[in-house]
Amino acid sequence: MTDQRADLIVTDPDVVHGHARVRGTRIPVSVILDCLAAGLSEDEILRQYPTSTVEGVRAAAAYGAALAREEIHPLPA
Repeated sequence: MTDQRADLIVTDPDVVHGHARVRGTRIPVSVILDCLAAGLSEDEILRQYPTSTVEGVRAAAAYGAALAREEIHPLPA
């Protein structure tokens, strides 16, 4: 995961129960990954979650891929 994409994924214990989310939104990474797994396109996700961006969706996918490889990436608060 590139540093630029990693900067788009954050955690905060006071926002969405501390789950990893797309910076500037309350959209958890897991929601984006669920949408992608369900076959939604980036455009469909953006329509459903208008506070997100293409970069945010791709960062969430990259974060999910890093987790699948069991890579540890500390997230900024």
